[in-house]
Amino acid sequence: MTNAELNELKKRYVANGAASPATQFADRAENAVIWDADGNRIIDFAGGIGVLNIGHRHPKVVEAVKAQLDKVMHTCQTVMPYEGYVKVAEKLSQVTPVRGHAKVMLANSGAEALENAVKIARAATGKNNVICFDGGYHGRTFMTMAMNGKVAPYAGDFGSMPGNVFRAPYPVPYHGVSEDEALRGLKMTLKTDANPRDTAAIVIEPVLGEGGFYPASASFLKAIREICDEHGMLMIADEVQSGFGRTGKMFAIEHSGVEPDIITMAKSMADGMPISAIVGTDVHMDASGPNSLGGTYTGSPVSCAATLAVLEVFEEENILEKSMALGEKLGKRFAQWQKDFDCVDNGRHMGSMAALDLVSDKANHTPNADLAAALCKRAREKGLVLLSCGLYGNTIRFLMPVTIEDEILEEGLAIVEESLKELVGQPATA
Repeated sequence: MTNAELNELKKRYVANGAASPATQFADRAENAVIWDADGNRIIDFAGGIGVLNIGHRHPKVVEAVKAQLDKVMHTCQTVMPYEGYVKVAEKLSQVTPVRGHAKVMLANSGAEALENAVKIARAATGKNNVICFDGGYHGRTFMTMAMNGKVAPYAGDFGSMPGNVFRAPYPVPYHGVSEDEALRGLKMTLKTDANPRDTAAIVIEPVLGEGGFYPASASFLKAIREICDEHGMLMIADEVQSGFGRTGKMFAIEHSGVEPDIITMAKSMADGMPISAIVGTDVHMDASGPNSLGGTYTGSPVSCAATLAVLEVFEEENILEKSMALGEKLGKRFAQWQKDFDCVDNGRHMGSMAALDLVSDKANHTPNADLAAALCKRAREKGLVLLSCGLYGNTIRFLMPVTIEDEILEEGLAIVEESLKELVGQPATA
């Protein structure tokens, strides 16, 4: 079917809240390129929102999935377990930097991972409260919507959110929130709203994802660890978007040397197959009773096979080193754009988790969300998928596969540059 025909079906049958605004439909893909239903070629700088760190349809993952389909597709692991689940648990326990011996629960999505991390923290501590941060994003289920540090578009239409969730400032010096101010705000939250004796966990993204790709400093993360230890609370690191090599480490928290009690992960775990994980210290993971954790599809055999293949690819193809190298390339280009364009500011990257801000006034860091939306639209018209994000909607994030070919990367970056020239005029230095 053509894009036009598929769009008619979308309008007729797909709920508005779930329908993509995009008018092109993916037909096939390979590494960092997608071809739509009309045969148009599109460069992918979104990676399914950070899901494809090793690219579309990595051959090793495709082979592993096909081989698993010839054996077992589903049994529900709580009814009849299988090798893939325990092998993934073994591998994740070995590579995930949590305190002590790690145990693992597999789920289907990032939101499910966060939901279960909260359940586990409550069971382990006997407490109810959870503290999250401004700008944070944790999912679209009711508990995770309550945990998100941004209302629109996630929670505005859905009524009351669950209670016992409290908020603290996330340190973003660029927007006027220093590390000291963020810590003062957190301590005030513990004083005024979330009594430590009733608080199970502090949940933090080491690098804000949807909130704008702002990393927390090592000293801030160490302070969170110390506060949790002081009050008998668990530290939960949400690595759904920042994990699996995006920052040049397997997990972003590793840049700080801090060991949380629980880490959640999903997205690039299985190169596009649906799976997530909660990995935590064994005494916490074992706190709830038999059959208290799980779900019909959690840790499916096919997704487990894909995850094991992804972990092999990381070792065989030096993905972490490639992530660091990609980040350096992006950082250099951002620096040039900041010189050339009055609207480009605050280029940043941790590994290849890279972003820049579009502004109307550099001196005051005034966000320009309209320009960000226009840039994404213009780039799509030119054959590039580009995403915005951030609390103010003015951040352009770059989530192309780490495995992107140099010539495809340069082609995509040239489209960004051309689009900016068309939208705001020639570079300031021209």
